[in-house]
Amino acid sequence: MTDIDEPTNFIQQIINDDLEAGRVTNIVTRFPPEPNGFLHIGHAKSICLNFGLANQYKGKCNLRFDDTNPEKEDQAYVDAIIKDVRWLGYDWVGEPCYASNYFDQLYLWAITLVNDNKAYVCELDSQAMRELRGTLTQAGTNSPFRERPAAESLALLESMRVGEIAEGAMTLRAKIDMSSANINLRDPVLYRIKKMAHQRTGDKWNIYPSYDFAHGQEDAIEGVSHSICTLEFAANRPLYDWFTANLPLPSIPHQYEFGRLKLNYTITSKRKLKQLVDDKHVSGWDDPRMPTISGLRRRGVSARSIRNFCDSLAVAKTDGIVDVAQFEHFIRDDLNSNAARAMCVLKPLLVTLSNYSEQEYAQIDVKNHPNRDDMGTRTLTFGDQFYIDQSDFSEDVSLSRKKFKRLVIGDYVRLRGAFIVRADDVVKNTADEIVEVIASLVPDTVGKDAPEGIKARGVIHWVDACSAVDCTVNLYDRLFNQADPDRGEQHFLDHLNPDSLTVVNGCKAEASLAGSIAGDHYQFEREGYFTRDIDQIENVIFNCTIGLRDNWKA
Repeated sequence: MTDIDEPTNFIQQIINDDLEAGRVTNIVTRFPPEPNGFLHIGHAKSICLNFGLANQYKGKCNLRFDDTNPEKEDQAYVDAIIKDVRWLGYDWVGEPCYASNYFDQLYLWAITLVNDNKAYVCELDSQAMRELRGTLTQAGTNSPFRERPAAESLALLESMRVGEIAEGAMTLRAKIDMSSANINLRDPVLYRIKKMAHQRTGDKWNIYPSYDFAHGQEDAIEGVSHSICTLEFAANRPLYDWFTANLPLPSIPHQYEFGRLKLNYTITSKRKLKQLVDDKHVSGWDDPRMPTISGLRRRGVSARSIRNFCDSLAVAKTDGIVDVAQFEHFIRDDLNSNAARAMCVLKPLLVTLSNYSEQEYAQIDVKNHPNRDDMGTRTLTFGDQFYIDQSDFSEDVSLSRKKFKRLVIGDYVRLRGAFIVRADDVVKNTADEIVEVIASLVPDTVGKDAPEGIKARGVIHWVDACSAVDCTVNLYDRLFNQADPDRGEQHFLDHLNPDSLTVVNGCKAEASLAGSIAGDHYQFEREGYFTRDIDQIENVIFNCTIGLRDNWKA
C-alpha cells in the first residue's frame, strides 16, 4: 500500500486510512499559491509537505496558481514561484496548473447554481453587504435581492460577464444560510466585477471568481485526493464542502488543515512583505534580510537546509511559534558539512615579513574542507606581505595568552594552513594609528609543530597581499528587533532593526574567491558563512549567510 508503515503525522494517518478503506487509490496533492507576491519560509513548509507526501505515496503534486485576482497578480510573481519551488528540489508532471485554465467551467457551474436556486445576483454594495452579514453573535439579514428569479439573475450575470455592469454594482452570491453560525456560509460572494485584463486570459473576462468558489472546484477538476491547507482555512471548509455537495464535479476532494509555520523575529504576511519592498525598507523581494525563499537563496541559505528544517517541524492541528534559532541551527549544520573553506579579511592590517625568502616559500596547498577529501585542495600564494584582521593584533604585551590568542608584539601566532610568525614592530601614521606590522617568519613550520622553545598563541586567518581580491562584505542581522513584530499597539515597521545591514568595504579575499559564483557556499575562516551576491556580478560582493555561532542578544 505504502512505504510508510508508521505515520508520523495525522495527515499520513488519514492517507493510510483512505488507502486501506479504498476511498482513494491514487494520492494527488497540490501547492496552490496566489501569484500576488514572492514565496516565504512559511510557504516552504507547505511545499515540502505537499510534494513530500506525493513522493512518499508515489502519487503526484500539482503546482497550481490560484490566479483569480488580476488586480494584485503579476507574471513576475508566477516566474519567481516556479523558480523557488524547483530550487527547493521539487517538480511536477506537465505544465503548472492555473485557476484561469478553468474559468469557463467555473462560469458554467455558477450558472448551474443559479438554475438550481442556489445562487443569485445581488446589488448590495460592499458596505451594505457587511452590515447585513451580521456578527459572530448575531445572525445576518437576507439580501433584498435574495429571491430574485433565476432567469433575471442569469441575464444580469451575463451582463456582468460582458462588461455592461459597473464595478461594485453587483455580485453573484451563493444562497446558503444567513443565520449560520459560520459567517463563511452567509451567502458568500462567488463572482465580482473587475474590469481589468488578466495576465493569462487578457480581456476575455470582466468578472472573476472568488478564491473560495474557485479553490475546491479546481481540486475536483485536477482529481486532488487530499487538499491540504493551513489552519486559517478551517472555517472555510464547510463552504468548500457545500460547493462539492451542490455541483456536478468530476471528483470529490476533501480539505484538511495543519498549523502554519510562524518564526519569531519574522513577518510572513505577503501584504506586509510587499509594504517593506514598496516603501524601500529593503532592496526588493530577494533582499537577503527578507524571509522569502528568494531572499534566503540570495543570502546563501541552501535548499537542503530549508527542507531539513521543514521536515523537522511537527505537522499538527494547531499553530505554534518556532524559534528562529531552530532554523539557524539547520543552516549552520548544513553549511558546516558542505561549505568550502576560504579566507577573507574584513578589516585588513598589512603585515610585512623581514626575513622572507621568495625562492623557498611561494605556494601552499590547503584543503577546501577539513573533513572532506572529496572537496579537494586549493593553492594559496604566500609572499612577504599579507593581511590579517585588525582585531587579531595588539601592542599590549601584557595581554595573557589565555585572554588574547592572537598576535602580540614579541610573540608568535600560526597563520591558518601556513607558517608561524612573530610580531616584531609596528609602523604608524601621523594620527598614531597602526598601518603595518613588521614580523618575522619561523621557517619550516607549514604543517609542522613549532621548534622547541616556540609556542604560538593561537591560529589566525590571513590573505596574501600580492594576490588578494578586493571585495565588499554585507553583514546581516535580524530584520526586526522584536520577537513578535506584528503584535501589540506599535506598527510592525516600528520594530525594524536599524542595524540589520552593515556594509563593509575594503575587505581582502584570497585569490580563489575571484571566480566564485552566486550559490556557492563558503566558510570564511573564523568569520562565518558567505556566498557571492548576484546583484552586482561585476563587483566582488559577499553576503553573510550566518555567523559561526549565535551571537544574538535577546
